[in-house]
Amino acid sequence: MVYHLKPTELMQNRVAINILIVDDHQIIRDGVKSLLNDTEGIQVIAEAENGKQAITILEAKNRQIDLTLIDINMPVMDGIEATRYISQQFPHIKILALTVYDDESHIAEMLNAGASGYILKTTGKQELELSIKTIMANDSYFSKQISNQLMKGLMKKGPSKKLSNTKLTERETEVLKLISDGYTNPEIAEKLFLSPRTIDAHRRNLLQKLQKKNTAGLVKYAIENELA
Repeated sequence: MVYHLKPTELMQNRVAINILIVDDHQIIRDGVKSLLNDTEGIQVIAEAENGKQAITILEAKNRQIDLTLIDINMPVMDGIEATRYISQQFPHIKILALTVYDDESHIAEMLNAGASGYILKTTGKQELELSIKTIMANDSYFSKQISNQLMKGLMKKGPSKKLSNTKLTERETEVLKLISDGYTNPEIAEKLFLSPRTIDAHRRNLLQKLQKKNTAGLVKYAIENELA
């Protein structure tokens, strides 16, 4: 039987964020594991060399794992297919892409599959730690290069000829603009003198009201409606 628990239930009595690393290169797994196990509040408790192996591990240990750090190009089952399965079957588990691919196509596929963040293998320890903790706070995280690539891709498509008739409140519009500028929930909260929990609620309301799956969808909406 597969148990689907809420993140708050999983984190109760948990002293660290438990990570599953999925990458087909042993040297990458060893390097990331060394970095994270040396970081307070984060520990790697499992690793897999492809998506299929990761799913097998999650079927047995999904209640113990909080976040999957996953590559894209792997044999047997790639990261995109695995992310799609994990996000559907284990929705309480956060997914962070760690890859060499910085093109719009791979970024979009991973986000549409259910990833909450996307960083590159050139990322340093500090940003890796920040990305994990940001995602575990129910936010999204994209390295600066990835955010720029997303914005360029959306700008190329230009504004939509028919703008949405969905009415946003003044506060929702403020939050959406800041999201499209790449600010995290805590940063938005500080700018608007609100609590991070309030901003998190605004973000969830925006996703529901605009019928978007993730932050990339919100950014696209902002650009198409000339809010960014």
